[in-house]
Amino acid sequence: QVQLLESGGGLVQAGGSLRLSCAASGRTLSSYAMGWFRQAPGKEREFVASIIWSGDIKYYLDSVKGRFTISRDNAKNTVYLQMNSLKPEDAAVYYCNTPRFPYNPVRGEASDYWGQGTQVTVSS
Repeated sequence: QVQLLESGGGLVQAGGSLRLSCAASGRTLSSYAMGWFRQAPGKEREFVASIIWSGDIKYYLDSVKGRFTISRDNAKNTVYLQMNSLKPEDAAVYYCNTPRFPYNPVRGEASDYWGQGTQVTVSS
């Protein structure tokens, strides 16, 4: 059974940084794309960033480009989201995601594997 465990969330002042981690168990990540999504109160879950299985291609939500960086360490079975220059509008619960099948892109489907989420709070 695949499990994703996020960590690294917390409270930070605007302009600060956080690094989220997502450790996977029950699966070797090297053949799977990985992604991060977020959901703020009263809003729908939205895509933030993804990285393909090889790490060669990354995708970002426009509003986080230049501030957030997704990376992966397949040897540690872990994906990261480095978040810099945080803004109050970045506050949300951040979820790690991986598709059910190898080499598939991240689409954020209900049938994917999801972590339990980690809270990011940004004070102004």
